[in-house]
Amino acid sequence: MDNNDFRPDPDELLASLKLEEEKSKRGKLKIFFGMCAGVGKTYTMLKTAHAEKAKNNDIVIGYIETHNRKETNELVEGFEVIPRKNFQYKTAMVQEMDLDAIIARKPQIVIVDELAHTNAPGSRHSKRFQDVREILDSGINVYTTLNVQHLESRSDTVSQITGIIIRETIPDEIFETADEIEVIDLTPDELLQRMAEGKVYTQERSKEAVANFFRKGNITALREMALRLVADRVDKQLHDYMQLKRIKGPWKSGLHLLVAVSHTQQSARLLRWAKNLSYTMGGDLQAIYVETAYKLNSREKDQLNKNVTLARQLGIKLRFVTNSDMVKAIVDFAQKENITHIIIGKPRVRNLVNLLRLSNFLNKLIRYSGNIDLYILGSDIQTREKFKKNISFPSFTSKFHQYLVTSFIIIITALIFFLLTDYIGYQVVSFALLFVVSILAFFFGRGPILLAATLSAMIWDYFFIPPPYTLHVDRPEDMLMLIMFFIIALLNGVLTSRIKIQEMKIRVREERTNALYQLTKELSTATGVEEVLSIAKNDISKYFKLRSRILLRNESNQLDFSSQNDKEIHLSGNDLSVASWTFQHSAKAGKNTDTLPSCNFTFYPLKGNQMNLGVIAVQQVKIFTQGEEQFWEAFISQISGKLEREFLRNMARQAFLLTESDKLYKTLFNSISHELRIPVATIMGASDSLLSTHHPFEVQNELSQEIFKASKRLNRLIENLLNMSRLESGRITPLLDWCDIHDLINKVAENLRDELAPFNLHIVIPDDMPFVKIDFGLMEQVLHNLLYNATQYALGSENLRVKAFFDNGFLTLQVMDRGPGFQRNELPLIFNKFYRVEGSKAGGTGLGLSIAKGFVEAHKGTIAVENRQNGGAKFTIKIPTEILQEEIN
Repeated sequence: MDNNDFRPDPDELLASLKLEEEKSKRGKLKIFFGMCAGVGKTYTMLKTAHAEKAKNNDIVIGYIETHNRKETNELVEGFEVIPRKNFQYKTAMVQEMDLDAIIARKPQIVIVDELAHTNAPGSRHSKRFQDVREILDSGINVYTTLNVQHLESRSDTVSQITGIIIRETIPDEIFETADEIEVIDLTPDELLQRMAEGKVYTQERSKEAVANFFRKGNITALREMALRLVADRVDKQLHDYMQLKRIKGPWKSGLHLLVAVSHTQQSARLLRWAKNLSYTMGGDLQAIYVETAYKLNSREKDQLNKNVTLARQLGIKLRFVTNSDMVKAIVDFAQKENITHIIIGKPRVRNLVNLLRLSNFLNKLIRYSGNIDLYILGSDIQTREKFKKNISFPSFTSKFHQYLVTSFIIIITALIFFLLTDYIGYQVVSFALLFVVSILAFFFGRGPILLAATLSAMIWDYFFIPPPYTLHVDRPEDMLMLIMFFIIALLNGVLTSRIKIQEMKIRVREERTNALYQLTKELSTATGVEEVLSIAKNDISKYFKLRSRILLRNESNQLDFSSQNDKEIHLSGNDLSVASWTFQHSAKAGKNTDTLPSCNFTFYPLKGNQMNLGVIAVQQVKIFTQGEEQFWEAFISQISGKLEREFLRNMARQAFLLTESDKLYKTLFNSISHELRIPVATIMGASDSLLSTHHPFEVQNELSQEIFKASKRLNRLIENLLNMSRLESGRITPLLDWCDIHDLINKVAENLRDELAPFNLHIVIPDDMPFVKIDFGLMEQVLHNLLYNATQYALGSENLRVKAFFDNGFLTLQVMDRGPGFQRNELPLIFNKFYRVEGSKAGGTGLGLSIAKGFVEAHKGTIAVENRQNGGAKFTIKIPTEILQEEIN
């Protein structure tokens, strides 16, 4: 077998390492899990905590409910208890866990009882499991308790078993991702014995509980459910461990489940059942909602939102698909996603329309699903209920005034044609009424169109078909025509209405697609964070009609509140606290959410692939629909992606600058250390010799000259560094004054007398050379650096030449030598800082020519270098001096 089969996949390895890294930063969650109250979860949790405390672990109690049980109260002693926080609820004072105090205390382990508890209004989170999530994100380990009936996917089943509705639930994801589950198990007889002894409830409450929830059959069923759930979890943990450690084994099930949901209450039960099935089978689960031409009323929209929320809580990815053919949409999606099992439910409430199309839907789904297995979940309505209680009429979403308007238009149309009957005949009237019904279908829903078709048929029969003023029809062809009129009017109106609804939905979808395209297009051309923020704000206002404000992170990975220049939305101190929470936890918070809902704004995190970028605050008047929510998430994702690219680009630029700065520092340090060492060593050696030994006058003079030369070299180095610092800071401003070029060149030649001694310096200046307006000091330094450079590198040359002239408004200075010149590839680099040509002799910092270029450019001039035809190099300086044109003329 090929060894490559055992080689780890790099992407999988990277993903597993990333997952392990994220887990290492979070606290560990341990759940003490039981079938119901009274099995000893809290007692066992406290006993375990005492054992951990004996190992010198820092453990505190964040929240505990002892229910006045003696043994449990005794175990609380010895632990630090975080005081609870008071909340005013109506006329009573309610105590809840103080989340901020626990995070500020930051123990190793915190005990938080009753994970499924619902917090009092005014708390940061609506549910305690959300508090626990935040504690875990802070790196604190948590011990907590949970009963099986509080799992979202099991609540319906428990309600069916016990007859009691479970109102407090937690998402299954909390249970599935817990680091450790400890099952607290008792036999039904042992639990009932504890109940009888009053160890769970008082005697009076125990009798009532045993008669209702705590019946032996109920306890047995709950026990089986809890043990099976934990056993499935152990199998899943083994599967995940084998994958993580790359242990070869048959652990890939290859099962992919798809559950089709709708806007009914039964879909909630269907989602829970599908989740249980996927967990038992070890397959992954998706959900699909097919958006057809049917228009939902407000009650159905609310139920759909609840179903979508439930799917998210169960960890099920829900996809919205628009298609008039529900079967085709489901099968197409299943085939694209490699689905192996489709789960659907029978309609819980059968209406007249469902009775006609239910069997057709199932038959088509079975026929077209091919090799995909099909599960049909039965209704939870008991068989003893009479079928007639399930019969209802289709729901209509049109308002009452729409029925009145359509009726009025049909009556007015009939009245007009009634006056014209003698001229056009009653057959023409049918076409006119049919035309009106078709037109109305473009503006009204199915209900008004059904009424218009029925009313127009009855009016045409009563007032127009002979004999008039009666519903009786004499001629068979008129009867057939009446029936055909009604059917055609109804079908035409309903089909037109359906097309209109589909057209509206397609238009909305295309508008959203176009909006995302326009946003992407604008962001692709944006440069800089400020431009991205401007585009984001404008497009959010344009497409969502929302005012927004974006807060970005700063270099210390905190929200930057000081850089806000948007005054349309004022954020209070409380709002900014909510924004900080949203940024830290990468979860939405504020208005219309379960976290800090009392806030005036809704805050959404801007999450990139590698970092949290900031928070966007919007002032939402109404809650997003599911379609709007998906559109908003896609919109925010595009903005986040662009902001992340800008942040990464800035970080890359800063990293590049730091790298270049480090290279510059090393080059400068090496160069300066060498340049400083030589003159300093010369000065120290000559000075020591003068002080320690008596020399003849000639030797003393020679040593003094050496000290002077070394001092000049040291001074030149310091001046170059200072000049470069001035150039880098942008503080070079030429002080222009009239200057004589003769004086400039002669002064430089005098300063370099010793260096120029081995050369013949030729100075060429026209007799009519005018005074020029330049900065004498800067140009002296430029010419000094050029000539000094020539003396150092024009080896083997005896002649140096300096030429100056004025032509076409430019002062031109040229320094030429007959040395070896430069390599062609070195010419573009000559004026770079710290650049030195290959083979140059030791000494020098490589700053002289760079400083010369900077001083020339400060005069708005240019400097260039080229090789001479017969050997040597030529530096040419051109400085604009247009103001001297009149003098020359």
